[in-house]
Amino acid sequence: MKIYTNLTDFKSINKPVLTIGTYDGVHLGHQKIIHFLNTRAKQIGGESVVFTFHPHPRMVLHPNDHNLELIQTIEERIKKLEQAGVDHLIVFPFSKEFSRLTAVEFIRDILVNKIGIHTLIVGYDHQFGRNREGTMQHLEELAPLYNFNVEEISAFMKDEVKISSTKIRKSLQTGDITEATQYLGTAFELTGEVVKGDQIGSTINFPTANLNLKEDYKLIPCTGVYAVKVNINGSEFSGMLNIGFRPTITTKGEKRIEVNIFDFNKDIYGQTVTLKFVKMIREEKTFANLEELKTQLTKDENKCRVVLGDFSYPSHKKY
Repeated sequence: MKIYTNLTDFKSINKPVLTIGTYDGVHLGHQKIIHFLNTRAKQIGGESVVFTFHPHPRMVLHPNDHNLELIQTIEERIKKLEQAGVDHLIVFPFSKEFSRLTAVEFIRDILVNKIGIHTLIVGYDHQFGRNREGTMQHLEELAPLYNFNVEEISAFMKDEVKISSTKIRKSLQTGDITEATQYLGTAFELTGEVVKGDQIGSTINFPTANLNLKEDYKLIPCTGVYAVKVNINGSEFSGMLNIGFRPTITTKGEKRIEVNIFDFNKDIYGQTVTLKFVKMIREEKTFANLEELKTQLTKDENKCRVVLGDFSYPSHKKY
């Protein structure tokens, strides 16, 4: 897949078949559109193109109050689109100036004059342009004028529910990892750098790797304990993740992302770790003391091992 962050680098290609969107999550509904996109491109001897944006429009238009929580970072989105078999990916630098383009200006100046679009594939209820004025009806009027084709894909249904990025976000925000996984078609991921914590976990034989996320717009699921798979340098381990404010230990109210990696005792400070969410085990609780917390963590670990199918004997771990 060829990636462009500047349209001046985009060279003429044969019969571009293009779709536009944020594509946050690249979920099963998105994948249906992309499959259709790739199939149509092959049928006409063309090449598939995805036109997406970064930063997200809300980050530009409302920099101080966007409350943005995206399912994927831009790096995760690019990886997923490449796996979907897209030929060309345009990551357009969204700006306030760009947001002022009318639907006609966007079609004429960018899709037609700069990309040379042959066919435009749009999802259900797609809108674009200034104030989202561009609709399917608008596109059908513009297509013959600018000599390109337009096709619409219906909403993808999973168990008779329309799949959308919004629904997936709500699932993650309520801890319904199973539903989020079903809609995404793969596990939700968090990637971060392992940083120094206060090492209280080590005193109760549950040492944790504390993760620091680079992107502040990345969605973090609701507080609680999760069974996760942990990827470190290409190797995968089972683990127990806690997202929360650690009310038993502190009243400072700082949210932490801490993972206890089963049967692992290497120094990984400064390394990048990716967590794949499998299931939420329980909500965050406050315990009377560290001994009660330790007892609960033992139960949590057993539950996580069952969920993950990891029945190896738990060992003492140090970071």
